[in-house]
Amino acid sequence: MLPVSTDNLDSKSENRARLPRDERRAQLLAAALEVFTAAGYHAAAMDDIADRANVSKPVLYQHFPSKLELYLAVLDVHIDSLVFAIQTAIASTPDNSSRVKATIDAYFGFIDSESEAFRLLFESDMSVEPQVRERLNRMTYDCAAAVSAVISLDTGLPREASMILAIGVIGSAQITARHWLDRDGKLNREQAANLVTNLIWRGISGFPLNQNENK
Repeated sequence: MLPVSTDNLDSKSENRARLPRDERRAQLLAAALEVFTAAGYHAAAMDDIADRANVSKPVLYQHFPSKLELYLAVLDVHIDSLVFAIQTAIASTPDNSSRVKATIDAYFGFIDSESEAFRLLFESDMSVEPQVRERLNRMTYDCAAAVSAVISLDTGLPREASMILAIGVIGSAQITARHWLDRDGKLNREQAANLVTNLIWRGISGFPLNQNENK
């Protein structure tokens, strides 16, 4: 009988070495994102995710008792990331045209750095699942709320009017960013973001500023 090499076993043992809980969780979430994006929720298997993370299945279940819980955790991480990016863009400048540009750039930047996450958030095959739908609705609301607050302050429009305009801004950014991603570089990121910025700014700037504001 030929001797069995222990190199692969040793390598696997090293990769499965105990990590701090937060690092292990991040590793599992990254692996899950790749598998969920490639296969979709229903076709993805916990075995595949464990293999991708190079951990045993019991280790995966120690952190996430079910596939749905794991999926929701992946969503939460990337929803928080996108919402934070939009809120940061809104707060980055007092100039409204620059705010629009920063907001659109935040969407396109998110795609550039996290295209798999963007697909998971906006092309989910689980959008009818109540817990998933609630999270996606919260994401849209939180992004729109950041825009709405500025619109309301600057124009004096009531809350509901400001929110519907903000939803229009956010929706346009989301849909055009998705289209750009699907077109696979037919326009570069800067060209695409500038076109969308000009479109949205020409619309939203038509609403007069609140006369009580010194703008």
